[in-house]
Amino acid sequence: MSLPSLFISHGSPMLALEPGASGPALAKLAAELPRPKAILVVSAHWESNQLLVNSNPQPDTWHDFGGFPPELYAVQYPAPGAPQLAREARDLLVAAGLPAELDAKRVFDHGVWVPLMLMYPDADIPIAQVSIPTRLGPAFQTRVGKALASLREQGVLLIGSGSITHNLGELNWRAGPEVITPWAEEFRDWMVERLAANDDEALHDYRRQAPSAVRNHPSDEHLLPLYFARGAGGKFAIAHQGFTLGSLGMDIYRFD
Repeated sequence: MSLPSLFISHGSPMLALEPGASGPALAKLAAELPRPKAILVVSAHWESNQLLVNSNPQPDTWHDFGGFPPELYAVQYPAPGAPQLAREARDLLVAAGLPAELDAKRVFDHGVWVPLMLMYPDADIPIAQVSIPTRLGPAFQTRVGKALASLREQGVLLIGSGSITHNLGELNWRAGPEVITPWAEEFRDWMVERLAANDDEALHDYRRQAPSAVRNHPSDEHLLPLYFARGAGGKFAIAHQGFTLGSLGMDIYRFD
């Protein structure tokens, strides 16, 4: 059984309570895929200096945010960890010349549990997680994806969880889903065109070549999971597109 790799724009943590159009899109995608034996996630919310792999056998649900309604802090996603998968992922990374270590204490940040609770609400699929050494940039994440791509053949679903656009300082909190900020849409469309063309050079150099790149990503940790998913997968396809709050892209891509 071979699975695609996915890039999921996980939006605001409120997606867990107000899934909008993303909730049905994620549920539909999960229903279309063979049931994974395990899931490995690269989340924008685990930044590190070196590659780390979460080997915690039972990670807690971490509400790694502030200022949201009490109901959100009551949400739990008690999925088991995947220590054996974590060790295998660590070994694959090391074999590819990407030194990595295990972290037995890491918990699930919202980049993990928010999208997965909409895909697999029973929380019964084991999950491992790999960190992002942010300073090493897009090309490094492509290498990480390629190093772990063989896990797809073992029934492991590889997910990069981030956001196709992510400038929290310019969100319009009163905007409905029909409102799309032009500079965010232009950037998203450029990324889609380059992904469809499989243009390594342009994608890895997006901060210089893409329109309004720095405005869309003042820092690039939320886009880096896309490079992981692309490196781990094959042909690019769009599973869902949309925006919330004017400029927060909610796209979901698959790489078969």
